[in-house]
Amino acid sequence: MSRIIILLLLLTGISCKKYLDLRPDKKQVVAHSLKDYSALLDGARFINIAYPDAGEIASDNLWLTAVDYAALPDRTGQNLYTWGTDVFNDNETNDWTIPYQAVLYANTVLEGLGEIVPDTASTGEWNRLKGAALFFRGLAYYNLAQQFCAPYNSATATTDQGIVLRQTAAISEVSVRASVAATYTQIEMDLTEAAALLPVAQLYKTRPSKAAAFAALTRMALSRESYVEAKRWCDSALTYNNRLLDYNTLNPSAANPVPRFNEEVLFHATGGRGMLVPPVGKVDSLLYRSYAANDLRRSIFFKAAGTGVGFYGSYDASTYLFMGLATDEVYITRAECLARGGNVSAAMTDLNAVLIKRFRAGTFIPYTAANVQEALDKIIAERRKELLFRGLRWTDLRRLNRDPRYRVTLKRVIGNQVYTLEWNSPRYIFPIPENVIRRSGIPQNP
Repeated sequence: MSRIIILLLLLTGISCKKYLDLRPDKKQVVAHSLKDYSALLDGARFINIAYPDAGEIASDNLWLTAVDYAALPDRTGQNLYTWGTDVFNDNETNDWTIPYQAVLYANTVLEGLGEIVPDTASTGEWNRLKGAALFFRGLAYYNLAQQFCAPYNSATATTDQGIVLRQTAAISEVSVRASVAATYTQIEMDLTEAAALLPVAQLYKTRPSKAAAFAALTRMALSRESYVEAKRWCDSALTYNNRLLDYNTLNPSAANPVPRFNEEVLFHATGGRGMLVPPVGKVDSLLYRSYAANDLRRSIFFKAAGTGVGFYGSYDASTYLFMGLATDEVYITRAECLARGGNVSAAMTDLNAVLIKRFRAGTFIPYTAANVQEALDKIIAERRKELLFRGLRWTDLRRLNRDPRYRVTLKRVIGNQVYTLEWNSPRYIFPIPENVIRRSGIPQNP
């Protein structure tokens, strides 16, 4: 196929809406250098921005007033907030198409690298680029799976409908939905190979490293409820970077107190439409009140926003939400895995390693737990408080709802109308955009 045509489309920002319909002439292939492919991955839209946010809108961290809800500019935003089914049909750019554009970038680079035989001097750069492309593709597949597939269930994963796994840049490749099992297998393969190829350190945190690939694997394994595997990936990620940011060094009075590219960040990415950020987007009041007086997150994460409290703790130091990967997430994930494996003491050690950096100096009393249940209760509560508005809560709700101890029914009240989302609702799987269904013929979600 002609990578030059696709490269021009990508670099000029033209949406490849008919990615499924056209195959250019193979005779038009033009060789490209490693520098070209590096520039594509560094400059491509949707590689580090506009990460899917539908799950964050639909989760229980966000609260909107009736006035702000009524003023939302699109029906997708309103229906995501109230768990309606008409979503992603009012804009060609959405939570389905954006990750697939990242997949297109990745596949274009992978195919181009396949035609370049690196010499000794360029092998390291060739490996970096292949690792980065695999990382971006695997992470895009993961993000799609969290919104458009059923939660992973080992008993039904081989028959549950997964996503479309596009492994080439061929525009005419027929779209077929893989199973959930095959989807997760591909995610794991991409990220595992990426971890082997990527360097220990990168010049920029917008580029993935080994630690970032391992951290992405922890997300994949956790969502699959593979806790032994997730713990192993956590160990690997923290081997390369175990640093934590001391919130005592931050200025709560700053507009956005947490610095961009700080020492916790393993991979930098952002997302979040306007309804998620203040003054429109506000934080659930019960969640806000759960932070202790000496918990610095209370003043660093939150500030008054109209009639409520807004979230200002993004690791992007802006109103964009940080949806990348960071060491605090890895520590808390490992703590949960350790607790589920019965190692309560080690689980509390990991949790406390994070919390001591979050409380006012000299005030933190280390958490203890008498048993596995007590440890899990504390870790899961702190996971929500530490990782809010990072695009993780929806996945956590989906997997925790499979455990009777942590099931929740979500509720929204807008005026006199009450909306609910039961723990076992099929609305935990978002519908695929109708124009995608029409063009590709793939089956729609329930």
